[in-house]
Amino acid sequence: MLFDLFKACMLGIVEGLTEFLPVSSTGHLLLMDHFFGFDDDDFGKAFVVLIQLGAILALLSIYFVRLWTIAMALPRDPDARRFTIGVLIAFLPAAIIGALTYSLIKGVLFNVWIVCIMLIAGGILLLWIDRLDLKPRYHDATRFSLPMYLGIGIIQCISMIPGVSRSGATIVGAMLLGADRRSAAEFSFYLAIPTMLGAFVYEVYKSRAELSGGNALIIAVGFATSFIAGWLVVKTFLDYVSRHGFAVFAWWRIAVGALGLLGMVLVG
Repeated sequence: MLFDLFKACMLGIVEGLTEFLPVSSTGHLLLMDHFFGFDDDDFGKAFVVLIQLGAILALLSIYFVRLWTIAMALPRDPDARRFTIGVLIAFLPAAIIGALTYSLIKGVLFNVWIVCIMLIAGGILLLWIDRLDLKPRYHDATRFSLPMYLGIGIIQCISMIPGVSRSGATIVGAMLLGADRRSAAEFSFYLAIPTMLGAFVYEVYKSRAELSGGNALIIAVGFATSFIAGWLVVKTFLDYVSRHGFAVFAWWRIAVGALGLLGMVLVG
């Protein structure tokens, strides 16, 4: 029981820390599963799905006032309506493609080799983005153009490959389309809300047969640690990337991916 609680705590921390950073939460969880057996039959898909709710609620708790303000302004403020439409436009490509290719993604792409290669490739891409002399035109995530919102949403679809990172794809996409670091990272938070909620609901539906036999204490520990870790990341990430860029996350990805490949070669 104690070891199960330890696993739940570790999975919750990893989920919360990595969900909103450009390092791939799915990739890290798959590597933990493969090398440490942290996602075995006692936990399963249902547990991982449920602890994601902790990270989602952490994000919502921080952005609730802003979201409520936007919602209340919808009847009278065209900018609020345009931003809301923009988020929905950005969300739709991943929702459609994810629903259509769910079995392919789970059955073929959830592979440790793919995860490690994508972690390294994504790290190299982040280093490249950090070194580009970009001339950002947008400094407010709520004021991107509608075509830009759509472009970010299309680019986000790449993150369905485990190891790519949803937040990483949206941040890189937004920066290449004209956003500065801070607004690109902040929009990744806004887009995470419908994207993660949609994925959560869909995963709960797909894993509904597993949800009845879960251990309440284990789930509670995973949920709580995911919430706390996610809250800390969201509160600190924007200021950090505004000042320091993405190099530390890029090198982390490269190191984890390289160690994963080494582990595959040595122990399989």
